[in-house]
Amino acid sequence: MTTKTIPHVKGDFLLGNLRQYKADPFQALCDWQRDYGDLVSFRLATRQFYLFSHPQLVEQALVKQSHNFVKMYNPQKPTGLALILGQGLLTSQGDLWRRQRRLMQPVFQRSNLTSMLPQMVMAGNNLLHRWRQLGDGAHINLADEMMQLALEVITQTMFSTSVLDKITEIASALETGLKYAAKTVANPLTPPLFIPTPANRAFKHASGLLDDVIYGMIDQRRTQSTAQHDLLTMLLNARDDDSGKPMTDQQIRDEVITIFTAGHETTANVLTWTLYLLARHPAVLAKLRAELHDRLQGNTPDAEALQQLTYTRAVLSEAMRLRPPAGILIRKVSRDTEIDGYAFKAGSLAIFSIYNIHHHPDYWQQPEQFDPERFLTAEKRRFAYMPFGTGDRVCIGNHFALLETQLLLSMIVQHFDIQLVSTDEVEIEMAVTVRPKGGIPVRLNRRQ
Repeated sequence: MTTKTIPHVKGDFLLGNLRQYKADPFQALCDWQRDYGDLVSFRLATRQFYLFSHPQLVEQALVKQSHNFVKMYNPQKPTGLALILGQGLLTSQGDLWRRQRRLMQPVFQRSNLTSMLPQMVMAGNNLLHRWRQLGDGAHINLADEMMQLALEVITQTMFSTSVLDKITEIASALETGLKYAAKTVANPLTPPLFIPTPANRAFKHASGLLDDVIYGMIDQRRTQSTAQHDLLTMLLNARDDDSGKPMTDQQIRDEVITIFTAGHETTANVLTWTLYLLARHPAVLAKLRAELHDRLQGNTPDAEALQQLTYTRAVLSEAMRLRPPAGILIRKVSRDTEIDGYAFKAGSLAIFSIYNIHHHPDYWQQPEQFDPERFLTAEKRRFAYMPFGTGDRVCIGNHFALLETQLLLSMIVQHFDIQLVSTDEVEIEMAVTVRPKGGIPVRLNRRQ
């Protein structure tokens, strides 16, 4: 068979495409798809990458050849998210991943999620109460507010505690950690952690702070006399099927920080972008409010009422298409393989751009337009729409996130008008998640 040539991005002799990627990873991936196509080869110094931006290629790699496109975790030399999350559910693979996924799955079953609604409602009400106290015309950073809200939800529902007293330090530590993790994947020239560069020192400080929070939650639970029915209790009570031994503190820590980080970072971004897009599209906002008024009459929805909010779900789906919670997935090519006549070398890395796929003109009419109506049809878009990933590694918390965002969005939109301070389009910043660069300053006004 004749192997087809993968287009290669032009770059420097030594550094390859590192300069462009470092300057703006998000824009680089968008530009390379536009200029070179849906499958692109590029090099960051010594590291070879392939950029996938087409649904059919995603299906081939992540579903049909998932054994050849694997998580890149190396316990001897962790990079990327593994530096923060260790061998948690997001980064582990093989038997460990299968065992942990099986253990944690019951917490995220739909039947169990409705029992968490009261904690979500309480967090939402706390936010609304705080906003009312600020008074009409108050200026806030929407991204910061949604981060705090999502952090309160995840800690209350999964760990039966609150970390709001440490919110500023946690948010800063997570931002430092995620940016550093992304840099270690993109730039193989990043100095190893034992070299005391300012970036390495900042990362170690952030990691230490997050560890203090996580181990503090674990220690607090062990000293409690009252039983809690949450994820943390399940992890503490888990026993190995063969040896009967409990999980080590390190493994519990890795799973807790994985759910803690992934469970609020992505949700906060979804709520932030959704409220931003609604503020820019008053006709969509009016239609959303009409549904909420008809179905809820100003009340907080219960599980049954949430099922009736079809347009609300469409708004969230369209927001996640335009601004997916995670912009990319990264896999390591475990052995030489071929897809559709294209050859991929073992040891190279594959980046699957969810953002590019969600904006692909072959699959979406007017892809840059915010149009929730497109999600009111029964059209199937299995690999063209994947805000929570796809294949065996689809996000374990996808139903939790949908329930949470639908509930909180309905509460916020019913009670507050959110007005953008600037008419300029907010710039996108991507480490792994798709964030608004610098946040989104808005003005609050209470609705009667």
